Amino acid sequence: MSAVKVIGAGLAGCEAAHRLADDGISVELYEMKPKKFTPAHKYSGFSELVCSNSLKAERLESAAGLLKEEMRRLGSLSMEAAEVSRVPAGGALAVNREKFSDYITEKIRANPLIKVVEGEVENIPEGDVIIATGPLTSDALSESINRLIGAEYLYFHDAAAPIVTAESLDRSLVFGASRYGRGGEDYLNCPMNKEEYLDFYNELISAETAQLHDFDGDYTVYEGCMPIEALAKRGTDCMRFGPMKPVGLIDPRTGKRPYAVVQLRLENTEGTLYNLVGFQTNLKFGEQKRVFSMIPGLKDAEFMRYGVMHRNTYLDSPKLLDRHFCLKKEPRIYFAGQITGVEGYIESAASGIYAAMSLSKRLRGLSEITLPRETMLGALSAYVEEGSPSGFQPMGANMGILPELPEKIRGKQEKYAALAERSLKELEIAIGGRYYENNR
Repeated sequence: MSAVKVIGAGLAGCEAAHRLADDGISVELYEMKPKKFTPAHKYSGFSELVCSNSLKAERLESAAGLLKEEMRRLGSLSMEAAEVSRVPAGGALAVNREKFSDYITEKIRANPLIKVVEGEVENIPEGDVIIATGPLTSDALSESINRLIGAEYLYFHDAAAPIVTAESLDRSLVFGASRYGRGGEDYLNCPMNKEEYLDFYNELISAETAQLHDFDGDYTVYEGCMPIEALAKRGTDCMRFGPMKPVGLIDPRTGKRPYAVVQLRLENTEGTLYNLVGFQTNLKFGEQKRVFSMIPGLKDAEFMRYGVMHRNTYLDSPKLLDRHFCLKKEPRIYFAGQITGVEGYIESAASGIYAAMSLSKRLRGLSEITLPRETMLGALSAYVEEGSPSGFQPMGANMGILPELPEKIRGKQEKYAALAERSLKELEIAIGGRYYENNR
């Protein structure tokens, strides 16, 4: 059996390579770093987290928590890495980016069945292939894919938030707390009164944005990672109902809820860096320094990374892929990660597991496993296959894509808990075997 070629050592590619090797299948994992970097990537390790260091909520009765638990039971490498690199983040699972990447890189490079090939892949190779090149697929490979599928890509843009040093914050103005007391003081909060908020709002909407060099003409912004300035321009109070919502927080200086609040989340285990939660941006660097320094506590903030905006690329998947992430017109080729239209870190990683599971079964002469719609990963893969071809948009894990329960449950949390319980039972029935038994 020839080695499977996995293109891209991001979350999806590493999960795919790890799963194939775990099934005894040889893999050639192609990665263009460190010889070539995309505009968004800076670290040479595999599975680099670019936008945020959070893998979302941990609660099993949340969509993200449920998907992560499914991944654990499928033998996920990224979930293994997250456990050894986690940082405090209230009810979320957040990680030290470098430790997370280093753990996965070491595991992949140490696997005798995985051969890492450094350098850019410009054309789709022969044989069995999983393309997991992510939202920043190189121009050359993009052209090769377009020649194969005979259709245009869809484009949108993604944005990353700034990172500041902990020692540069004015601790007399910020307070530590998680919303509703969940998780202790894992977040730092920068409270604003109405006057401070309106001053900040007016400067933000008039600030100068950076030119997007990698895209000509109009672009579409994905709602889940919208630049803060784009959100602000939708209306004066939009930020107060989004990332700057003050609900669940009390300013200890006043004993009252702030008018608005900016939250800072730990970026590393050592507690020396924080990122501005929900503040993805395309402002020019100088404008970021000027405007974000208006936030209480950030007047003298030292920015270790300014926010950036970059191209995201994904397939019109309902026209091209089946539920196993296999290319319908050429079944030797699978896709995985954000290029398929799943949105988010864990969703990308999970799609890599599923694509590799499916390819592995086929190569070993076994029947493919179709994950039930009642599982979160099964529901996501069904969306990729069946989402509206006329207006396909990326989708992250959410409880709304799961089938309704046969019985009506009034309370939302009780309903979500029941959905999660059903999902894990359906997963066990569907896959059984050593992955589930070793990881539940």
